[in-house]
Amino acid sequence: MAISFNYHEQKIKVGDSVRVHQEIVEGNKKRVQIFEGIVIAIKNREFNKSFTVRKIGANNIGVEKIFPLAMPSIKKIELKRQGDVRRSKLYYLRDKVGKAASKVKEKNLFEKSAQ
Repeated sequence: MAISFNYHEQKIKVGDSVRVHQEIVEGNKKRVQIFEGIVIAIKNREFNKSFTVRKIGANNIGVEKIFPLAMPSIKKIELKRQGDVRRSKLYYLRDKVGKAASKVKEKNLFEKSAQ
């Protein structure tokens, strides 16, 4: 089971909050659509790797999107927050409602100095 992947020298793990910039082609127009949420799963290995991002949409409806890592329409992945989780798949978030559905413990990046 994969629990992290590297994307343009950036390590993204399960539990992280990310913004995925995807290019959408509609007729002869192109635009960039941003999907922001929590990485709840990373599957497969090497070239076939994909990751699932979940967000809470309008009317508290959960929306999940699966992105293959090698998809050419992904322009950028921004890391918003690093999560601190102990599981490789966060499917239990599907059963949560409201704020609890998007709540993952945040990783403490700064060590507290002893006084």
